[in-house]
Amino acid sequence: MNIKPTSPRPADKATIPSSEADAFGRPERGYKRKLFTVIFEADTPAGRAFDVALLLAISASVLVVMLDSVQSLGGRYQKLFSVLEWTFTFLFTIEYIARLSCVERPGRYARSFFGIIDLFSILPTYLALFFPEFHVLIDIRLLRMLRIFRILKLTAYIYEYNALGAALVASRRKISVFIGTVAIIVILLGTVMYIIEGPANGFTSIPLAVYWAITTMTTVGFGDIVPKTDLGHAIASIIMLLGWGILAVPTGIVTAEMTSLRMREDQARTRSCAVCGTPGHGPQARYCQDCGAKLPE
Repeated sequence: MNIKPTSPRPADKATIPSSEADAFGRPERGYKRKLFTVIFEADTPAGRAFDVALLLAISASVLVVMLDSVQSLGGRYQKLFSVLEWTFTFLFTIEYIARLSCVERPGRYARSFFGIIDLFSILPTYLALFFPEFHVLIDIRLLRMLRIFRILKLTAYIYEYNALGAALVASRRKISVFIGTVAIIVILLGTVMYIIEGPANGFTSIPLAVYWAITTMTTVGFGDIVPKTDLGHAIASIIMLLGWGILAVPTGIVTAEMTSLRMREDQARTRSCAVCGTPGHGPQARYCQDCGAKLPE
């Protein structure tokens, strides 16, 4: 009797540990496992609904903080903003406790980047209750503005942040060499401008001249210090032209690295034909390019 080989069931894919599960510990069963699936996994309807609701809550809470900083609105709607702030703080506190309770290693999550951000997003509101009389704080609203850290919670739900971060890390040596080269150029040109212009034209020190060179090369040009001599004008023109080309270099480095990472990801997703063994089929391919057999999903 011929027994057809069974393909992996969709449910089997959920047993593969994710990076978050490896780091914080995925529960095996029980309510913790269900809560973990909703909070940390976005490939289920409940997980997607949780992420969308959390994104809306974060965005709304940040909007409340920004509107509360406007004097005309903060004074008129102070009670409304206070109620909304405590509502969001209560919801984010429940979320933070739920995240700690549904992982096997809550201490590791609490010390992680997003665990610290989660804590910082709720801590200032509670601190404002206990330390309003401390004169060292000067203005408790400065402490309350730390709630703006909630906007950093958005980065956990956007894939492009991770891709950009990976590209920056991969190109860090090239960018470091580039920044070092730019630093040498502005120091040299700033020193030259200090010698040419001198204190009489506002270039009272080499650090101040370097500051001028940086603002000129980055095309900011505050205009607080300007060259007066013809030679100084010529050097300033050279710095401006250099700035155009220099500003494009880090963009090209990061873009090239992102393209390389994407190509490697695409290559990693290639499949081989189960009949003839031909490799290199892309994720969109349905049939083998050599024998025509249907490729595995």
